[in-house]
Amino acid sequence: MAPRNDAPRYVFRPVSEADLPRIAGWLAEPHVAAWWDDPEVEIAAIRDHIDSVSVEPLIVELSGKPIAYLQSYDPHLEDDHPYADQPFGTLGIDLTIGPPEMVGIGHGSAIVRQFVEELFDEGAPRVVIDPHPDNARAIRAYEKAGFREIDRRSSVYGDVVLMAVDAEGDDA
Repeated sequence: MAPRNDAPRYVFRPVSEADLPRIAGWLAEPHVAAWWDDPEVEIAAIRDHIDSVSVEPLIVELSGKPIAYLQSYDPHLEDDHPYADQPFGTLGIDLTIGPPEMVGIGHGSAIVRQFVEELFDEGAPRVVIDPHPDNARAIRAYEKAGFREIDRRSSVYGDVVLMAVDAEGDDA
């Protein structure tokens, strides 16, 4: 039987304790370190997210090889979350492609597009993502995946371009 053409390209699996050293290595890569806080602080937060109700930390695999860290979160499950003003059911995501050789060749937009479709299939009405305003590569990738800028904000997460894509389609 031939593989389906529409079969998902990426596999999203939960982060385990065994993944943390790999993620720490990715956080040390210059293309990642520019956008994340101290790796020890970030790894501690990701470890806490493994059993979290509000954040789902995931490893993205391509052909069985881990290539990215992805997390989804519900801003309505955290007290004082700066995106709690989004429609109820909105989910937020963050993506980091780890290996430098995987950056700049289309994986970012493709991963986000596939994951967002899965979130829509699960009932999310909107998905938001919040790159730093200076992260032009990420902004372009998210635009390719269908996101559009809806706001610029400064919050506990720093300066961000708040971008969104809606399940009902986006003609804007």
